[in-house]
Amino acid sequence: MRKVILPTLLLIATVSSFGQASFDHTVIEVGNLGMYITNAGTLGRPDVRNTPTGDPSMEYPINSGIEHLFEGGFWIGAIVDGQYLVSTSAKDAASGYTTGLAGYEFTSEIGNTIAQRSSLTSSDYFNFDAISHQDLLVDISDKNVIVPGTAITIADHTQPLYADIHLETYAWNYSFADYFVLLNYTITNNSTSVWDSVWCGIWNDMVVRNVNVSTDYGSAFFSHGGYGYLGDDFTNYAFDVDGDPGFTNAYGAFQFLGIEWRDQFIHPNNNDLLTANGYPAAEVNSNFWIFNSTATPPYNAPANDVERYDKLKQGLNYADPDIVEFLKDPSTTGGLTNLLSAGPMISVEPGETFHVVFAAVCAKQIENGGTTGVDMDTPEAQAELLEHLSWSKRTYLGEDQNENGLLDIGEDLDADTILDRYILPEPPATPKMKVIADDQRIDIYWDNRAEFSVDPISKEMDFEGYRLYRTQPGDDFNLNLIGDANMIAQWDLPANGIGFNNGFSAIALTTPEIIDEDTFYYKYTLDPVLNGWQYLIILTAFDRGDEDLHIESLESSFIENAVHVFPGTSPNNDANTEIGVYPNPYRLQAAWDGSTGTTGKIMFYNLPEHCTISIMTLSGDIVAELNHDAATYTGSDSEWFATYAGNEDERIFSGGEHAWNLLSESNQTITQGIYLFSVKDLDNGNIKQGRFAIIK
Repeated sequence: MRKVILPTLLLIATVSSFGQASFDHTVIEVGNLGMYITNAGTLGRPDVRNTPTGDPSMEYPINSGIEHLFEGGFWIGAIVDGQYLVSTSAKDAASGYTTGLAGYEFTSEIGNTIAQRSSLTSSDYFNFDAISHQDLLVDISDKNVIVPGTAITIADHTQPLYADIHLETYAWNYSFADYFVLLNYTITNNSTSVWDSVWCGIWNDMVVRNVNVSTDYGSAFFSHGGYGYLGDDFTNYAFDVDGDPGFTNAYGAFQFLGIEWRDQFIHPNNNDLLTANGYPAAEVNSNFWIFNSTATPPYNAPANDVERYDKLKQGLNYADPDIVEFLKDPSTTGGLTNLLSAGPMISVEPGETFHVVFAAVCAKQIENGGTTGVDMDTPEAQAELLEHLSWSKRTYLGEDQNENGLLDIGEDLDADTILDRYILPEPPATPKMKVIADDQRIDIYWDNRAEFSVDPISKEMDFEGYRLYRTQPGDDFNLNLIGDANMIAQWDLPANGIGFNNGFSAIALTTPEIIDEDTFYYKYTLDPVLNGWQYLIILTAFDRGDEDLHIESLESSFIENAVHVFPGTSPNNDANTEIGVYPNPYRLQAAWDGSTGTTGKIMFYNLPEHCTISIMTLSGDIVAELNHDAATYTGSDSEWFATYAGNEDERIFSGGEHAWNLLSESNQTITQGIYLFSVKDLDNGNIKQGRFAIIK
């Protein structure tokens, strides 16, 4: 059983006179999977349970609170001069990464932070060399036995392999590829010795829980997991058996994609060619063990390099029904960590480099007739996971359609005579969108850039149409607004036998409108909608696909154009317009309130553009004061929006309304009764007053 995790995580140790350890992290958040990457070579944010409002660890869908990873990292093992050596960037540790802790043997040099680049021209990190919409570049090495910048010795790390690793992560925002992150490790032997019989793996502690709703801490938080291995997809996976019923229903997974070494593609699917070329057949091994346990093998955590190398080289026997049952029974596992490994490379010479690629993949667990517990994990439940794994594999393989590591006839899609990996067919460009919230109304404008997109594979402008999605009032509490958004309209090219053939005349503006220096050609209005309620609005463009190239119709990003909209009254400085509150009377735990005492809200409406709202008891005592600025209001002074309405820059308000969280200035819940309010217009000094009631 693992120890209780402390409320705070020591990421950077106290420094000595040598200076400070150079610790850095960046979050992958371009798609629907948010993932935490550090320049110590670790994956995930180990304190995610204690501070769920912080950065995601491996969250999918983004902003849902459904996490899939405590921590992970890369392992490499080899035989050097007859001795077994293994270097690890993470291992079983109750607090996660701590400077100098045993098992955290990879470090970055001082000042070596994480670099970013992006293939999106709209990104601040746009770079022609980018592979994906968000690339992260990390350089680490196991050569240091003392943490750079400190006098701290890395525990039990006395014999480095002198492995230098350049990690590149790739992520996309396309709706068909926003659920995986590819991890491309480039490893160089910078020692003076040959590495023999080399194996590489990715260790991780997958924990699938909804951190927004889970209430247990310590070992209890980790004791609800089910685990498994998909042999055809070379994938370790985890799911939540009984921790957060109805609030999780998800899979987290790590998939092996391939090793490129000496012009050979090391993968079991390529074993015929490998053995014909005189190399050993590739193997992929899957191991799970009880967290930090000395249990009887094979369920023990490896205690030394010999045992770690053995785990890399040999996996569990999934033909044994006892092992399969063990992995899916949280009462016996108490929380498992796992290792997915591949090899061997017969040798790696000094100065030689090779590449290893894994994928982190998430998916919804499909409900199957009300099944609960271990029986949730059925082939039907895994359908989306399998689909997502196929897309991550397809993306990595690129032009290598037959998985042999060679550019065969007919595979050179861009005619550059180079085997290109990391290729995705591209949907049309995401339309530029402008959304304006008003009184019981939402206006949606967008441009026509998608219509001129050229697919990089078919080389054609294959735009077909637009789709509009929205959620319903009250969908907030499912914590998966993107998944709850339903298509409410589609417009596509007429008379081509694809889609609705309804054309664009119903939405085309007679004269393009310029708003904030952007030109818009289309407009659609949602009318009527409910003031004060949240609507997630998503606008996408889709193409017609290419049957000859086996490319299905593709749709642009659901993330890039997702905005949280709150209809309401516009700013009003008219001295004769009454300012009000709704709902009034307010009943405790109103329909739109959250699940906690700090996520309630009532709305003030018809507010001036700049004003101060004072809330008082009948005796005139100030309960709370709110400062309102229509141009900058994002709901940041109310926990409801932080919990249910995504990032601040994704929220759109009408400007004339402001939420109050029903808490006093000292964050105390107010009692039922009648309250007075006063609103002072800061532009003209006018003051308006009113009252509202709070009842059970």
